[in-house]
Amino acid sequence: MTPQPPLAAGTPRPPSVEFDVALLDLDGVVYVGPDAVPGVPRALAAVRSAGMRLGFVTNNASRRPEEVARRLAGMGIPAEASDVITSAQAAATVVADLLGSGARVLPVGGPGVAAALSEAGLTVVQRADDRPSAVVQGYGTDVGWTQLAEAVVAIRNGARHVATNADPTIPSPRGPLPGNGALVRVVSDVTGQEPLVTGKPDPAMHEECVRRTGARRPLVVGDRLDTDIEGARRAGAASLLVLTGVTDAAGLLAAPPQQRPDLLAADAAGLLHPHPPVTAADRAWRCAGWTAEPDEDGGLLLRAPAGADDPADDDLAGLRALCAAHWARHPDGAPAPRVGGADDSARAALAGWRLVAG
Repeated sequence: MTPQPPLAAGTPRPPSVEFDVALLDLDGVVYVGPDAVPGVPRALAAVRSAGMRLGFVTNNASRRPEEVARRLAGMGIPAEASDVITSAQAAATVVADLLGSGARVLPVGGPGVAAALSEAGLTVVQRADDRPSAVVQGYGTDVGWTQLAEAVVAIRNGARHVATNADPTIPSPRGPLPGNGALVRVVSDVTGQEPLVTGKPDPAMHEECVRRTGARRPLVVGDRLDTDIEGARRAGAASLLVLTGVTDAAGLLAAPPQQRPDLLAADAAGLLHPHPPVTAADRAWRCAGWTAEPDEDGGLLLRAPAGADDPADDDLAGLRALCAAHWARHPDGAPAPRVGGADDSARAALAGWRLVAG
């Protein structure tokens, strides 16, 4: 019997009914840059009406939860500070557990880093000369040479280097921009010390989320494979990948086993709809009438349902079938395959997903 790859099971009921809390990443899921993802505020209101609670989870440590909540409210998404979980909070919890209450810590990043450290009962210092026991480095738009230099000196003097996250980029309307991981790499390259990373995908982040939200059956909703999806898998939680951020169809097909999501949707409105299963038949994989099967040259051939007139395929059934077919053949991972379309609707769908059609 062929084992089921991720995405194959789907869910016959909407995730908003199947799970109790949606742990939503922010950048690339709820908003991109200053603006909400189109349609997401309305979708999240419907999700709440269906009885699902929302937790807003971000690896971006630059802002305090209160600021994030105000930003969400300004986008039409009501939120309290207690609904927001940041990677700075997870890092502060880890450092307090490691070093004890009152330990001296040097923050590097936006105001959210220092605020989370103080909230956790740690003593915030400003210079390496204050002999901190740890440096906690998070994202901040104003981080520059001075802060990085203080971090380097403190770490060379014996401070533990803790990073709130290692995301190399953040999404923006202008495309990917440098993220916290890029600056963390600068510090570690100079000191020769690898940091302790507490944000996604480290389980500490999702443990913090579950602790703060009281989730019993959480669903992680994210746009990044290496943080959101891998983090969910490492924490034993289900995951929903949305395509409004950094991951595209080719990246999803090439995902290694630990970064393959359980569910897939175009955006967060996917919380409101059932997700069809993908089933194996002979050498083919089928989802809602779409079929993916090997071709004669080692690639995959996508076939649309008879009478399909929506080449965009809003529910991404064809892409689910392609992923199942590719992952079943390459359970340990492989680059995205060459994909061709067997008919006009399939070729149009592949073009919409920016996959090369044969």
